[in-house]
Amino acid sequence: MNAKLRVAGQVWVFGDGLTTDDMYPPDAMKLDLPEATKHVFYHVRPGWTDLVRPGDIVVAGRNFGLGSSRPVAALFTQLGVAALIAEEFNSLFFRNAVNAGLPAMTVPHATSVFHEGDTALIDLSTGSWHNETTGVGGDVPVLPGLVLEIIASGGVLPRLADQGYLPAELAAVLRSPTVAAASEGSGA
Repeated sequence: MNAKLRVAGQVWVFGDGLTTDDMYPPDAMKLDLPEATKHVFYHVRPGWTDLVRPGDIVVAGRNFGLGSSRPVAALFTQLGVAALIAEEFNSLFFRNAVNAGLPAMTVPHATSVFHEGDTALIDLSTGSWHNETTGVGGDVPVLPGLVLEIIASGGVLPRLADQGYLPAELAAVLRSPTVAAASEGSGA
């Protein structure tokens, strides 16, 4: 099993209706990726980017990621966020996370079963999720095989390199958040 498909980490809980503007404010789009990451959730939770640690998991409610096709998944990756859990994802946002190789799982009532600071464990290959702190867990439908393969490869571009459609020597470069940001769209 690929380590990208099974993720455990401390959770940060956010509410419903978080847009790509909330995650990646328009002013930050003019900045280089490392500087732009300092603005993630700035208007929702100022200072969050100083607290989040590599391996942490973002948990959100319904309508997570509404808005334009901004490269938010790359910002999360740059911050070290290991996975996303939400009660409901915007489909474009979800696909951008997959394309960037960022594990994402839809969990009913996620903001009720996970609390700030809990440890979550998700396994995309089985569809299982577990709150390691409270012992609550469950199963959701397993994502299609192609989606799992893209995530396990680190994103769509690294997968294409692994398959020989892009030069193999570019595979490591293609896994970087900077390339993921460029491939996710302009945010227009």
